[in-house]
Amino acid sequence: MTSLLKSMSFMTLFDVVADAMLLVDDVDHVVQANPVARDMLGYSQDEIIGLKVEALIPSRYHNHHRHQRISYAKNPESRPISSNENLCVLTHSGQELSVNMALHPMDIKGKSFTLMTLHTVDTLFRTEEALHISEDILRHAKNVAGLGVYDISIKYKTVHCDMRLYELWGISPNEEMTYEKFLAGIHPEDRQLRDAVLSQVSHPNGTGEYQVEYRVINPANTAAISKNEALIDYSERWILSIGKIFFSNGLPAQCVGVVQDITERKLHEKNLRGQRVDMESLALKQVAAQTVSAIAHELNQPLAAISAYSEVALHNIAAGKGDMAQLATAFERCVAQAQRAGKSLHELLEFLNKGELAPEPIDLNNIVREAITSAKNDVHDAFNLILNLENNLQPVLGNRIQVQKVLINLIRNAVEAMLSQGGATLTVSVKTYKAEDLNMAQVTVQDSGAGLNHEMANRIFEPFFTTKSKGIGMGLTISRALIEANGGQLWLDQEPSKKNNAGTSFHFTLPFAA
Repeated sequence: MTSLLKSMSFMTLFDVVADAMLLVDDVDHVVQANPVARDMLGYSQDEIIGLKVEALIPSRYHNHHRHQRISYAKNPESRPISSNENLCVLTHSGQELSVNMALHPMDIKGKSFTLMTLHTVDTLFRTEEALHISEDILRHAKNVAGLGVYDISIKYKTVHCDMRLYELWGISPNEEMTYEKFLAGIHPEDRQLRDAVLSQVSHPNGTGEYQVEYRVINPANTAAISKNEALIDYSERWILSIGKIFFSNGLPAQCVGVVQDITERKLHEKNLRGQRVDMESLALKQVAAQTVSAIAHELNQPLAAISAYSEVALHNIAAGKGDMAQLATAFERCVAQAQRAGKSLHELLEFLNKGELAPEPIDLNNIVREAITSAKNDVHDAFNLILNLENNLQPVLGNRIQVQKVLINLIRNAVEAMLSQGGATLTVSVKTYKAEDLNMAQVTVQDSGAGLNHEMANRIFEPFFTTKSKGIGMGLTISRALIEANGGQLWLDQEPSKKNNAGTSFHFTLPFAA
């Protein structure tokens, strides 16, 4: 290694070094320039060799340069010279470059030389200027979007954030944002949902990226709530949190992200949902009214005829006129009218079911996921979800749209029942159902509401029976009919497991596809 270093010449190192370098003799002439210096200054090798250093400096700085030269000649030692000292160089085209320079005295074979190292300031300045512009753009964009930034150390339980997060969490700027305060600011009903989302992405094989919506509360109002339960006002704000988890040694170590206040959007969505529900309810009532009117029209004449024939028969019997031929005729006509009514109903149902979709093999787990997403858009999405899906579940035979409609109806009913009671935890489970030689898939929708009393449970599937102020009482009736049309059964668990703190549980089955 030592012999190799000895064999390397000064010029070899001079030419390959990444800095711009000029070798200057004691009379201020350039005797050598490396390729980087030649590219910076725009000179060829022949043009720059023998050139006076003064020719590379703007004329207004010549006097300054001569003083610097005299000072350096008296004390030739390595020293830096910054651009703050009016240091510029001229390129071959006459362009001025601000530079920082370093001077190093050298002795080569008894002759004195100076090695000048040049670093352009323009590149650094442009880089810093671009960085400042980017920071300004980011800051303005953050302010316009109302974003708050956080950096949480999962390992050390510390939180670093900007003032926007302090505002959303209702914490004074004079206080310290601790990990405990950060968690306490999340609405109690939403902590499980946030934890579930973070748990899903806390795997080193994944991207670690997440997006979750939850509510935050102002801790300043918590004390007032505890003193007076009648004044329950959490000053709730909905936020959207987008971030990424970083890992260290295979374990979650850091959580970095932004939060945005989406309260106005959520209120707007809630109003739109309410309007949509009202419109759907009105439309359903109109459909129900038209359907009942059509049924009444079709049944009115045969029922009137049956009533008339029956009255004639009863009158004859009461009068002691037991003419069997007349009685037989009256009853035959009653039967004929009853068959006519049945045929009319059958034809009406065929018309209403026109275009019925055929069943097909479907992935029940995917149907459940889609129904949950759709239900969250249709009703209130501020509920905790526990989803238990059976892995590798074989496809079931059914109509995708009909099964999804049943699921959405059950989920909406459960969420609306829970919201009227306060907290909302919904559990949706899919598993294989085996009983009495039946091999089917079973779906369970279980809420944490107050449940149904005995009378409600017995009548829950009756047409036009409803527990809702704006309902028409046909949702569960239609849902049961759809499930039965797909070869399954829909029922209510009237005695849900108390240990699971369940309010009401609905179950339905579907046959597996062959």
